[in-house]
Amino acid sequence: MVIAAISTIVEWYDFTLYLYLATVLSRVFFGGATGALVTVLAGFAVAYLLRPLGAIFFGHIGDKFGRRAMMLLSMAMMTVAMLATALLPTYATIGAAAGWLLLLLRCVISFSVGGEYTGVVAYLLEGANTHKRGLIASLASAASEIGALIAVGVSALTVHGLSRIELDGWGWRIPFLIGAALAGAVWIARSVLQESPDFERQRAAGTAPARPLRYTLAHHRKGIFRSFAISALGSITYYVGITYVPAFLTSAGALTEGSSLWLSTLAAIVVIAVTPLVGALSDRWGRKPVLLALGLLSTVLPAAMFSLMASGSALRALFGAVILAAVAGGVSAVGAVATAEQFPGEGRLSGLALGTTTATAVFGGLTPWLAQLLVERTGWPVMPGVMIALVGIIVLPVLWTMPETAPLGSRQ
Repeated sequence: MVIAAISTIVEWYDFTLYLYLATVLSRVFFGGATGALVTVLAGFAVAYLLRPLGAIFFGHIGDKFGRRAMMLLSMAMMTVAMLATALLPTYATIGAAAGWLLLLLRCVISFSVGGEYTGVVAYLLEGANTHKRGLIASLASAASEIGALIAVGVSALTVHGLSRIELDGWGWRIPFLIGAALAGAVWIARSVLQESPDFERQRAAGTAPARPLRYTLAHHRKGIFRSFAISALGSITYYVGITYVPAFLTSAGALTEGSSLWLSTLAAIVVIAVTPLVGALSDRWGRKPVLLALGLLSTVLPAAMFSLMASGSALRALFGAVILAAVAGGVSAVGAVATAEQFPGEGRLSGLALGTTTATAVFGGLTPWLAQLLVERTGWPVMPGVMIALVGIIVLPVLWTMPETAPLGSRQ
């Protein structure tokens, strides 16, 4: 379980690195022309659409052949794609083809990540004591944020430590090479994983579905819908409220490229601290009340926080980023266990693929690009916050009517 939890560090390092280096990649792979940043974010969004397909593919493997086999295969694919990214030729070398190659490799990484996070959450849930499921499953979220923290820290060190010419010439490759090395190390560590106890039960009883996707669609439509709603809120709070913030601050002229990355580093630390706390609270109070409280905060706070961040004050920007990070971290923490509990062991990964990962593709991958586009078109810096609030308003009725999924014996 420890290996499974910490392995999401590498997954999220590799995945979020692209966003933290978005402004650099816009110069290196797209020539830095007007609209280059929007192009980079659009490429992230397009690649993200492959994440549900990857989740369905790896979910089928995990539900039919075991969680361990799925996690080994997905990490191997990610390792190769990260190394290839680090070795890519740039716009200065081959022109526009460089951007297309970057997009292709982002698609491969997105596909492999599709089965990663939900697979790890399911593995942790199935191996945890009943009364600590929220805390244990939240460790996947906390570890993933450690990965994002490392990504933003490495990005900040690279940007600050090199001149603009060195950074655009070869320095941008360093964070991707580090990611490839970390992914390879995790693959080796995962080779000693035991199989999930719940899947061992299914295998012994002969209940593992032969066609997991069909089984889940036939028996768990409500679970798919609820997991979609929970993940929609978690995705937009995370991807707009955390990972998009450096690009927002830089493009809005509120902070420099390097300062924006350091601010995001502090925000990541806040998420790491908040996540296990919220996971433990969901064990004590239940998933539903904690999600409702976070849904309300997601509705009323984001627009004001983006207004603060655009004010030009470093202190206000820090305050806004920390508040948004705390809310997003909380939603991710309880959302991890709440979505997994919408399904029994049989077909769980396929259910998460259809609900959780599909919502993440729509409300995660597309939203940084849409947020930047709306800010540029309207000139209104609070638009990203308005986007988060609208999703919160839509999701709140689902959270209000959903049944409690925390086992009765786990609540005190």
